[in-house]
Amino acid sequence: MKQVGNIYVIAAVAVVGGGLFGFDIASMSAQLTENSYKCYFNQGPDGPPFNDNPNCTGPTSTVQGGITAAMAAGSWLGALISGPLSDHLGRKTSIMIGCLIWYSILVRDGGASSNIAMLIVGRIINGLSVGIESAQVPVYISELSPPSKRGRFVGLQQWAITWGILIMYYISYGCAYIGGQNSYDYKPAAWRVPWALQMIPAILLFFAMFLLPESPRWLARKDRWEECQQVLTMVHARGEPNHPFVAIELQDIRDMCEMERQFKHVTYLDLFKPQMLNRTLIGLFTQIWSQLTGMNVMMYYIGYVFGMAGYSGNSGILSSSIQYVINVVMTLPALIWQDRWGRRPTMLIGAFFMCVFMFANAGIMGSNGANVPGGIDNTPEESMRLTGSAASGLIACTYLFVASYAPTWGPVSWTYPPELYPLRLRSQGVALSTSGNWAFNMALGLFTPPAFTNIMWKTYLIFGCFNAAMSIHVYFLFPETAGKTLEETELMFEDPNGIQYLGTPAWKTHVKTRETIAMEHGDLEAAKVHNPVVVEEMTAARTSTSEPAAEQPATEKTTEEGLAAGV
Repeated sequence: MKQVGNIYVIAAVAVVGGGLFGFDIASMSAQLTENSYKCYFNQGPDGPPFNDNPNCTGPTSTVQGGITAAMAAGSWLGALISGPLSDHLGRKTSIMIGCLIWYSILVRDGGASSNIAMLIVGRIINGLSVGIESAQVPVYISELSPPSKRGRFVGLQQWAITWGILIMYYISYGCAYIGGQNSYDYKPAAWRVPWALQMIPAILLFFAMFLLPESPRWLARKDRWEECQQVLTMVHARGEPNHPFVAIELQDIRDMCEMERQFKHVTYLDLFKPQMLNRTLIGLFTQIWSQLTGMNVMMYYIGYVFGMAGYSGNSGILSSSIQYVINVVMTLPALIWQDRWGRRPTMLIGAFFMCVFMFANAGIMGSNGANVPGGIDNTPEESMRLTGSAASGLIACTYLFVASYAPTWGPVSWTYPPELYPLRLRSQGVALSTSGNWAFNMALGLFTPPAFTNIMWKTYLIFGCFNAAMSIHVYFLFPETAGKTLEETELMFEDPNGIQYLGTPAWKTHVKTRETIAMEHGDLEAAKVHNPVVVEEMTAARTSTSEPAAEQPATEKTTEEGLAAGV
């Protein structure tokens, strides 16, 4: 079967795995304030499930937190499983296995979730799939991408998440009218249909993966060098086997594999050895901080925020959907310019603005909000009411917060971890980093509903402080990786002139995208700076091919043998 070699097509297909995560976020957040969902899983005093009372309160705050967090709990386990799975079976195969697990949504949401316990178990199982996809899709794309555009292609993961959220949110909005807009005859189909439709992208992704190549670095680690070279040539040189960038990259991979042969059996424990601990903590905290920004609180529980600002029911769904449009649109600048901006400035600027808007929301709610005992419309999480300019200010700062996250921590949190780890530990390192994402996603899913109920506006203060702390952490310990090959990043952490166990000080690292672009385009001078030995050998080989025809066959054979050896 002929494989696709266009990196844009490869990335566009693979990041559908990220879209599954987005689908799940929106499928839950859109339902929290809907009576069809609240009445079916009602735990309030107004009667059993399925009643026609318009005052259904839905699950309690703690139980709703558990329902939301259940998917994150499964994703945490799925991310950890994905590391060994990816190393043994391949990046491509692990993504396809995640698709198969996602089909459990047919059982969970398509028709069989008859009670809260079954819903929670189903979300845990479904989370296994999301954990595998979210950990291994960035690894797969990063190992196939040219270094000058790696941020763009791995960042597509975040863009796919935003599209998944947006599409599912509007599907949920449309399905909310099942049973009649003004009727109290609430139909379970209003939430079953959008949840069941989530199977479609997983089916498409599974079959499309057959057309994509395996990661060349995984192939190299399995000593499948001929296939490795074929993939690099197809993806990075449009089929030109003598392209200097392919030769240099193949030699870098070969050198790295030779160095790593002494590490035949690696485990998660290797990530905590002194030489690896720094980058393990950086990768882990990249994902942890992305959760502690408060963005997923905005995603999952935005219905509560808009309810406190005076928007509820279907009007609330439609109004809060604007932030999902902002999320999609504002992710685009990062995809276009992230590799030129660099990772460090992007994270620092994002943390600053998110900190400002979190504190602004706390100030608006704390000074203008009126406490509502029992919550608005018997929803205890909607514990305050804002009107007039204060309500508008709360919504505006929420939109601005999303606009700050979307081009910064959103895509960078997926791009950065795969760049930190050596080949032998990349799948485990990214899996551990992603597990941190899901562990804190789960914790925040449990924390947020009771927080809105009990400490109200002070919830925003907590996230504002987190954003301030992360900016300090990034400045002192997060090095710049933009424009560097994955093998160059490894050398940066192993810098003998740097700080012991840290490598080159983070604040002394710089973007290297311009030089790398020149090398990828075949500029021999730029390539000579990176690897002069390989360039000299290639130049000599090209010179010899210009000799008389009688000598050309032998020279061509020598060139082919040199390329096969990794030159």
